[in-house]
Amino acid sequence: MSGKLLLNFSGPADVFMNADKALQAAGCSEGYSVLAVSATADKKIGTLSRMEIHCDSSAMEIKLPIDTLIIAGNDSVDVDNEAYEPFYQWLSTVNEHNTRRICSVCGGAFVLAKAGLLNGRKATTHWELSEKLKKNYPLIHVDTNAFFTNDGPIYTSGGVSSGIDLALGLVEEDHGKDIAITVARKLVFYLSRPGFQSQFGNLLPVYESSNIAEKLHTWFNEHLHEPMDVVRIAGHMNMSTRNFTRVFHKQTGVSPAKFIEKLRIETARKYLEDTDTPLERIAEQCGLGNLISMRRTFLRHLMTTPSDYRRAFRTSLKHAGIQDLIRSN
Repeated sequence: MSGKLLLNFSGPADVFMNADKALQAAGCSEGYSVLAVSATADKKIGTLSRMEIHCDSSAMEIKLPIDTLIIAGNDSVDVDNEAYEPFYQWLSTVNEHNTRRICSVCGGAFVLAKAGLLNGRKATTHWELSEKLKKNYPLIHVDTNAFFTNDGPIYTSGGVSSGIDLALGLVEEDHGKDIAITVARKLVFYLSRPGFQSQFGNLLPVYESSNIAEKLHTWFNEHLHEPMDVVRIAGHMNMSTRNFTRVFHKQTGVSPAKFIEKLRIETARKYLEDTDTPLERIAEQCGLGNLISMRRTFLRHLMTTPSDYRRAFRTSLKHAGIQDLIRSN
């Protein structure tokens, strides 16, 4: 498909080419032969960086069987483009009997989904596209957080650099951890990213202005450091507890308690990214109790600790607006 982000395409390719070199250096006769092909007859792949990839072949020229097929991402918008019809006809002949592994990077999951290869299986994609994948293909068990996952011979990965994670995982599966570590070091990349083993999409979606969660947005933020049970929130909305709980769950898909917990984490993430506020203070400001409680909550939702998250995503403190506001309180 159209590559869109070059790294979706080049990341896995570089992993396998470096793995081949590492295997040769180790005296192994079995390695990788990487063939980049297009999904259209013109043998071209466009990217957002305005660099066009010219392939030697199109997918339709490739004869089965194939060892590992990787669909290297698209933005899911052009999945139904008529220009790809010959490609889908070819893809319909691909199955676990003639292809050992069938994989996708980022929005490439939509290609596998359209071909029916993900029906009844666990899969992931970029976190921004996960809700669309769930909605468009309800037979797929979508894992929003995983960098990559596999279900039988089908492997799917999240966005951009997750394709590198997937490729390293495939190399380790084929040739062991030592070769995979050699490649990871060569690329200055983690073989297994420590402390943050999930995609970091927003825990809460963007709601329309008419949604009850959006109507409560300002009030929630003003009182996030205080106890907020359903009785108090329902009273603020002049609704009975039962009716409020029913309406809230219907419009958001989660209970008020679960929503508040996710909102506390989202707010804490911003403090961790944008300020040097002590962790204990962040836990207090966000209503997450003490540091131990906040750590447990982060591990449950993000599979990382607050300190590891800060190290991974902290920004430079060019603007101290949030920090100054906290210190003034």
